Amino acid sequence: MNAPPPVDRLSGLLERFRVRAQLFHTGALCGLSHFDAGEGRGYLHVLRRGTLEVSHPGERRLPQRLAFHEPTLLLYARPLTHRFHNPPQEGSDFTCAQLVFEGGEHNPLARALPPLIAVPLSRVDGLDAALSLLFAETDRVRCGQRLMADRLFEVVLLQLLRWLLDHPHEAGIQPGLITGLSEPRLARALVALHESPGQAWTLERMAECAGMSRTVFANTFRTVVGQTPADYLTDWRIALAQTRLREGRSIKQLAEELGYANPSALSRAFAARTGQSPRDWLKSTVAPDSGEHVSPRGIGQ
Repeated sequence: MNAPPPVDRLSGLLERFRVRAQLFHTGALCGLSHFDAGEGRGYLHVLRRGTLEVSHPGERRLPQRLAFHEPTLLLYARPLTHRFHNPPQEGSDFTCAQLVFEGGEHNPLARALPPLIAVPLSRVDGLDAALSLLFAETDRVRCGQRLMADRLFEVVLLQLLRWLLDHPHEAGIQPGLITGLSEPRLARALVALHESPGQAWTLERMAECAGMSRTVFANTFRTVVGQTPADYLTDWRIALAQTRLREGRSIKQLAEELGYANPSALSRAFAARTGQSPRDWLKSTVAPDSGEHVSPRGIGQ
């Protein structure tokens, strides 16, 4: 019996929840450099050479101080205050980008990632070519440099996400979206849910996508992803509804698109997950220019 073909685990996710990178800094960071969570951005830092000591003031989820002595990628997927400590004589060299995850704190990918991922550059397969192009763009000013660097940073992020899907435990990923996509059988069901959220998804149909019995699928899904298939599907649909509401879509349109019998059914599911009606939730969200809005460019475009 032939093995099922591999599935693209990221495209369906990133097409619906885009990520935009913006070049923030290149060169030495001398002394104390402060990155404030209040700015509402994530960060992707590339330590190109030298050493780095980073602190996380007041943060309980991470060690107060960490030291790195080799070229390393540091990903802060969600806003988190951190500080770089780099005396001038160390000669450390960085290239850094701000990250905007569409949907902000509601972005399923950002929520699935730990507060910090730090990976030596040598561990991520295929990263050399993208970094060589990125460094070539950031080392000297040329026409379109910033746009090129932004796009190349997004390629670097994609390479890192690919690595995370293949090494979730090494990266300290907790049960959730990433671990689910890392399990080949569950990944087939999850990709199908991501690409066709409005279909009539029964447990039997999801299990069939995964090539598993209903019982084995349900138990495996709960263990690996940390919730039931039905709860995951609801969370995915509501996350999509939040994004579409910010784009100006109506509840009636979204109910049809996301597989609900009528707008009232979607509104009830929305309120059960968020504690607010769609109308009240939309009123309470921040303005588009505060960090949750993403321009058409970015990963997933």
